[in-house]
Amino acid sequence: MSKQEATMVEQLADWAHNIKWEDLSDEAIEALKGRVLDSIGVAIGALEGEPVKAIRQMTEDLGGEKLVTLIGGGKTTPDYATFHNGAAIRYLDYNDSYLAKNETGHPSDNIAPVLAASEYADKSGQDFLLALAVAYQVQCRLSDVAPVRNNGFDHTVQGEYGAAAGAARVMGLDSNKIANAVAIAGTGYNSLRVTRTGELSNWKGLAYPNTAMGAVHATLLAKYGITGPREVFEGNKGFMDSIAGQFEIDWSKEDLERVSDTIIKRYNAEIHSQSSIEGLLEIRDRENIAPEDIKEIRLTTFDVAFNIIGGGEEGGKKLIRYKEEADHSLPYMLSAAYLDGQVMPEQYEPDRIKRADIQELLQKVDVKPSDAYSDRFPDEMACHIELETNDGRIFEIEKNDYQGFKTRPASWDVLMEKYNKLTSKMDGKLASEIADTIRNLENVKISDLTALLGQIKIREDE
Repeated sequence: MSKQEATMVEQLADWAHNIKWEDLSDEAIEALKGRVLDSIGVAIGALEGEPVKAIRQMTEDLGGEKLVTLIGGGKTTPDYATFHNGAAIRYLDYNDSYLAKNETGHPSDNIAPVLAASEYADKSGQDFLLALAVAYQVQCRLSDVAPVRNNGFDHTVQGEYGAAAGAARVMGLDSNKIANAVAIAGTGYNSLRVTRTGELSNWKGLAYPNTAMGAVHATLLAKYGITGPREVFEGNKGFMDSIAGQFEIDWSKEDLERVSDTIIKRYNAEIHSQSSIEGLLEIRDRENIAPEDIKEIRLTTFDVAFNIIGGGEEGGKKLIRYKEEADHSLPYMLSAAYLDGQVMPEQYEPDRIKRADIQELLQKVDVKPSDAYSDRFPDEMACHIELETNDGRIFEIEKNDYQGFKTRPASWDVLMEKYNKLTSKMDGKLASEIADTIRNLENVKISDLTALLGQIKIREDE
């Protein structure tokens, strides 16, 4: 390779640097604002979560220059703010998803780093939305062409490139420095998939915030002139050679539309469970069968759902002791849906998880994969549910999607319903002002939004 030939990371950087607001479609702009509303609501709903409170305490103890706003009040450095705000967005496991054939990620995890970089650089809401679209596009397209899950790495790996590209773009770095930021992040934050296998820990919800924090740190390093490996993708022992295998992508031909292919969670549950939860709730509402009359719930689903949350290659899902295990267990989530009529943050409270009714019912849930359903993924989330009663009656339903999937996208009004539930413990007027600011984000400064996020206070339970 000649010294003058642009490497893949340099091509990506040129594209990220040259893309313009006018390249964003109206549909993509609306989708971006919807994802911001959804994620901010989820973050507000998570502020009282123990890991989020612990991270806030750590952030306050460590201090740092008061440059960027923490959701819920206070300021710190851009990288520390990214970690705290990203942890809040991610902790409930209730933000958006992108389904590639062999990889599933949560591109709204990029909101925290791009928001921090935008406030640090004193940018407009329009600048923020454009940079966020860049982050979405990079993560989603790499998930399409360079999946890493089957090689033992986490989906946050593709995110490190997106988060750095978005943060560097909104900080106003030139192409060379964008390339350095992406290269440093891409070299330094290749997380292992053990994050989401076997006995799960708090790290399941913190892996991407950590990656995003690193991406912002990498961007700051690049801003100050630090260089990274220009052959991070295709070089000797680079991303292709070590992790992903060979792939091709022409960044000069990329648009900013992948955000419109992301999907919203209707239920506070791992993304691949959404259609099965909706289906079981439809049986519940239609038949009114008492939980004690259930002999077995049989779910046939696609292979990705089975492997990640159904008891397949990533471990058994019937020993449920705490939230991180519960929200990645189809038996638990289906049981919670049937018993409580919903799957929201309260279904993951320690007392709810330990209760006998749910522990007994989840043992009656059987999950198996179907080749036919697997072939239809990710265009569909196909599944079939049979509920058998103790007296031998069988009730069944077939699902292809759910409300929030790309075939039935969530409208702004639907997103507001979810947002209002998640923000019910804060001042209603402030919650409405935040939502209105997001709705009009392309016409305001990003500091108008972050000033509001810094005023959030959560009421104590009475």
